[in-house]
Amino acid sequence: MTIKIKKCTFEDLALLQEISVETFKETFKNQNSPENMKAYLEKAFNLKQLEKELSNISSEFYFIYYNEEIAGYLKLNTMDSQTERMGNDSLEIERIYIRGKFHRQGLGKYLINKAIEIAIERNKEKIWLGVWEKNESAITFYNKLGFVQTGAHSFYMGDEEQIDFIMTKILI
Repeated sequence: MTIKIKKCTFEDLALLQEISVETFKETFKNQNSPENMKAYLEKAFNLKQLEKELSNISSEFYFIYYNEEIAGYLKLNTMDSQTERMGNDSLEIERIYIRGKFHRQGLGKYLINKAIEIAIERNKEKIWLGVWEKNESAITFYNKLGFVQTGAHSFYMGDEEQIDFIMTKILI
């Protein structure tokens, strides 16, 4: 098994969009209406939006490869790019998206470790993420890696308000 992580560039934009839509649908389509899924996917993952996110110097995307095949990606935010005001001593993991056929291969843990490594390199004191309150397997996964629930915020799937738990891991 070979695992490799590569920082995304503008040349990766179409692939980033493809994987974003694919993995989001795989994970959430059964729990949400088709209308809300369509609205969210069109808003969050259109090429213009992804290009804007890739252009932001306080956000970074990393593809993860499993045996030379792209398996998913990680999105990190710092400074004012964080989706909540958590301070300059924080790094947000906004997305960890893994294609379904690569689940249970340890890739999520590998991406969390990459985020921790980057946070430590940048002298961040904590990392945090938002996870849907109904995504019990993800919550369990993050708990096992030392994240604890420290709050909650609203997330809109189309016109439906949902609650994400904010989970934090202290690094110092």
